Amino acid sequence: MDLHRRIKLFRNGRSQAVRIPREFRMPGTEVVMHKEGERLIIEPAEDRRSEIAALLEKWRREGPITDEEWPEIDDPPPEPVDFP
Repeated sequence: MDLHRRIKLFRNGRSQAVRIPREFRMPGTEVVMHKEGERLIIEPAEDRRSEIAALLEKWRREGPITDEEWPEIDDPPPEPVDFP
């Protein structure tokens, strides 16, 4: 569906802003904005949590990143401290 609609710009503090009409609403709480020539492109931003989840899933499927063996680390409990 190719929608076109003329809408007004307004000032919000020192920024220029535009209200996005209902028929142009986007999911989420963030967008990505960039310019192509004189066009201003606004696209939904990917949820970064899903990017991290995809990366963790990839690591789970593919196994460890390295075959290197890691040495055991001596990690004794801390010494008691007397506070005055």
